[in-house]
This record gives sequence, C-alpha cells and structure tokens, in this order.
Amino acid sequence: MADSEKFDAIVVGAGPAGSAAALTMARAGLSVVLLERGDYPGAKNVMGGVLYRKMLEDLVPNFWLEAPLERVVVESRISLMTGSTAVTVGYRDPAFGEEPYNAFTVLRGKFDQWFAKKAEEAGAFLINQMPVTNVLKDKAGRVIGVTTGTPDGELLADVVVIADGVNSLLAKEMGLRGELLPNQVALAVKEVIRLPAETIQERFGVSGNQGVVMELMGDATHGMVGQGWLYTNLDSISLGVGCLLSEFQQRRVRPYDVLEDLKQHPTIAPLIAGGEVDEYTAHLIPEGGFNAMPEVYGDGFLLAGDAAMLINVLHREGSNLAMTSGQLAGETVIAAKAKGDFSAQTLRGYRSRLEASFVLKDLKQYRNMPTFMEHSRQAFFEIYPELVNRAAKTLMTVDGVPKHEKERGLIKAVLARRRPLTMARDMWGMWKAAMRG
Repeated sequence: MADSEKFDAIVVGAGPAGSAAALTMARAGLSVVLLERGDYPGAKNVMGGVLYRKMLEDLVPNFWLEAPLERVVVESRISLMTGSTAVTVGYRDPAFGEEPYNAFTVLRGKFDQWFAKKAEEAGAFLINQMPVTNVLKDKAGRVIGVTTGTPDGELLADVVVIADGVNSLLAKEMGLRGELLPNQVALAVKEVIRLPAETIQERFGVSGNQGVVMELMGDATHGMVGQGWLYTNLDSISLGVGCLLSEFQQRRVRPYDVLEDLKQHPTIAPLIAGGEVDEYTAHLIPEGGFNAMPEVYGDGFLLAGDAAMLINVLHREGSNLAMTSGQLAGETVIAAKAKGDFSAQTLRGYRSRLEASFVLKDLKQYRNMPTFMEHSRQAFFEIYPELVNRAAKTLMTVDGVPKHEKERGLIKAVLARRRPLTMARDMWGMWKAAMRG
C-alpha cells in the first residue's frame, strides 16, 4: 500500500473503547480508520445496560441531549435470593434523575452505532463487516498495520489500537495472552423483554424516563459465582444472568436454563409478566481483572477495553472503563504523533495514564476479589443468602412466639450453618479482597 494510503492509526473494534479512541484521535486531526467485524457497531455486543455519565461526558459534553438512551437510573436494588424468597435493599435518589444525571440504561445495538457515528463525524473512517485476522510487523518486530479478510488484504498505520473485545483474536495472535481460563471469564445470557412504558413505570414506581436497576445474587445463579441483573429500558426490560464458565462446566448446567428459572422466581415473575421476548443474546465477559491483564502497549500497538481485561465485576462497571481506556489510548497516540515516535518507550505513557486514572486504581484495589469469590462460593452465593432470608422470615413472622425464643432459634440455625470463627474469617477475607487489594 502506498504511503498516501497509510493511516495515522487503525482502531480494531467499534465498541465503547474503540469508538472512544477513534473519536479522540480524529478530533486531534489524525487520520483514523475504525474497523468493525459486525454488520454494525453493537451487533455482537452484550451489556446489561448501564452507562455512567462522567466518562462519556468527558468525550461528548451533554450527550444525553442526543444519544439513544433508555432511562435515567434513579434507583439501584440488590436482592439476595433463595428458591422462592428474596431480601432486597435499595437506594433511590431523585437527584439522579436531574441534570447532569449519574447513569442511564442503554441498548448496545443502538448506543454503539450512535457512538461510532460521533467518531465518524469527527473524521474517523468507519468500515463495518471488516474482520481483522492479524497485525503486520516490520523486520524489527514493530506493528505497522493489520491484515484483513478482504481482497485488499492489508492496512498500514503508525499505530494499531486493539479493542476487539474479550476474545481478542489479535491479542492471542500476538502472544500477549493465551486462551482465557474457564475461571477468568463469565458466560452471560440476556433477554430483552418488551413491555409498555406505562407498565414498567407502574411496576417499578417510577415516572417519565426514570428507571431502576437490580442486581440479583444467590439462587439467581443457582449458587454459582456470578450474578443476575434486571434493567428497565424505555419500553422493555433487560434481564440476564452471568456466571463463571468454570461453574457452568462443573455443574453441567445450561445458561439458558438458569435464566429461565430466574424468570419464574416470585421476585422477578411479576415484574416481567405479560412481556414478549424480543431478543436473546449470549456473550463472554472477562472476569480476571487486574491479575489477568495482558501487556497493554508495545512497539506500534495499544490494548483497550475488554481486550485488556478492563472490567470491574464487583461494581458492574465495564463500558465506563472501556471508554476511559479508549480516550487515554487516543491521547497517548496523539502525543506519540507529535513526537514522531510510536515505540514502546513512548507508548508506555498509556500505562501511566491508566495508572493515574480510576481505571487501574480500582482494578488494582479489587485485584484479589475474583479469586476470593471463587474460593468462597458456597459461603457467599449459597449459605449467606439463605441465612439472610431465614432471618428476615423469622423476624417478620408474627405468630405469638416470644421474640427472645425466635432470636435464640435464629442464632442456633445460623451457628448450625456457619460457626462464628468461620464467619469472622469470611468477613475478614472479604474486607481484605475489597479494601486492601
């Protein structure tokens, strides 16, 4: 390919990370091509549906005035579930429903197309249905472009931003990581269930474009390491469940069956009653966190988003880390372009930017949480949800039994499942994994 056809940057993947990188670089006047293997951006993506304001606003001020958003999140609930009961706690803040807002629900098929369009408007060249099979390297081993599944075959650039998702063919082809282990990735399945907007508002106690999100623990996942979720959209509900792939393999349970059981739970069934399934999707989600991250920079390349394992599972955060990492990758390339140097020594500034941001600060803090949860699966996904529900039922049942007898019986039941020293160890382990890193 002639020099005149060479780009400043190639971005592989038009998800939140890739579009953020392309938008950032195109605005700075760089020539950028954004390659998407799907029919359109978002066609192959699955996300529960929460989008946080701050990270996107940094890229598109007042985006809520034009982006295809579903509802403004004003309430978050967490439910600890057993087979037929649930203890639910929540936080509602009317201020979250006012500008500048805190979070929104979205449908990725709509949102990703809009976000990629913003990159196009800034000057990036978007090409859909463009599979990228490998990177091109010069004799010194520096990445200088990509090979594609098209007759043209090759595209050249000074730098390649790899944002091709959790499966990241390029990261594997480059030897940055091997196949993900079953305990480093979750398999998530989701349905979009159509319901009238008025019905959603009535069932969740909201008005206008206000929305509610729910995290579902315990029996929602059959006691496996993972969680379920329910997010209200404008005229639909996103309901899904995701568990470690290793758990599905060990239990020999089909993800679809877990989701079907969740739909029948007395806490969920009334919320989706009468709805029509409009969409069913399945996707892998990186769960390894900080400890599973590959190298995110090198001679002529950067990794961003899911391809770099940038997911904060504990706080259901992914798209915000992806957008920030894409923006920081774009800023690093802009600085490298100004220097005329795309070596690893210059591009290592990307890692420094990640470390200075919330992205790696949070991931580093929670780096031991995935291992802790896997090793403590029975306690936190079976025993404690059951005990919390038993306690709630005992204390809320008014049957003439003296309260002190109820309390003694409850303590006896708890101690039969978990001894005090064991509980103390559980809580200490949780605190260490969540707070001390």
